[in-house]
Amino acid sequence: MNPEQQDQPLIIAGQQFQSRLLVGTGKYRDLAETQAAIEASGAQIITFAVRRSNIGQDPNEPNLLDALPPERYTMLPNTAGCYTAKDAIRTCQLARELMDGHKLVKLEVLGDEKTLYPNVTETLAAAEVLVKDGFDVMVYTTDDPLIARRLEEIGCIAVMPLGAPIGSGLGIQNRYNIRTIVENARVPVLVDAGVGTASDATVAMELGCDGVLMNTAIAQAREPVRMAHAMRLAVESGRQALLAGRMPKKAYASASSPMDGLFF
Repeated sequence: MNPEQQDQPLIIAGQQFQSRLLVGTGKYRDLAETQAAIEASGAQIITFAVRRSNIGQDPNEPNLLDALPPERYTMLPNTAGCYTAKDAIRTCQLARELMDGHKLVKLEVLGDEKTLYPNVTETLAAAEVLVKDGFDVMVYTTDDPLIARRLEEIGCIAVMPLGAPIGSGLGIQNRYNIRTIVENARVPVLVDAGVGTASDATVAMELGCDGVLMNTAIAQAREPVRMAHAMRLAVESGRQALLAGRMPKKAYASASSPMDGLFF
């Protein structure tokens, strides 16, 4: 990347975003903490599990959209908890119905309850149907560069490889694969899952990712609001470091100051 390149906004489904941090709404103590943490994060895109969140289905329960109004945030309904393409497709269709024709969705089809690892076969099948049905699909997937390419070919508008298993906090486990996906993609690439602390988010951005999506790393921190702010700074600093261009790595030391022109 050209060190003098001017930064460009993140573009998702034709819309520009200044923040490259996307955050989820689960695992907080209550909606008040959710709201405070998301405000501290500076995120503009908010993802939520359609099957676990009340967005108007139950008038007797607190409505997520009251705490996080769609007029202020871009809402990204996701298919968390789905283990088949059929369930994921139905969930996206339900979100579209509940949200007056909303097309932007995050597709995730899980393989098993222990690892929450993506079921690639079912993910591909669901993506095919949803894209043909007019959805703008951001897709959670493995860090396999070939699968990422296939999802892009299907028509997904963003590819979201995991850094590590959901909720593990292990950080980016396969930097080579993530970098390979970034270098070959023509759509935004966002690390989704596995971030544990601010340095993990910075690494993802320094690898060239267009953004980072996280939930547990913020919600399960000792101080979620403070961690949300830290993640905001981490994503911003990682992006700036990428644009600046790091110094070459060397196998030996070199003086920070030149020896020429010394007075002794």
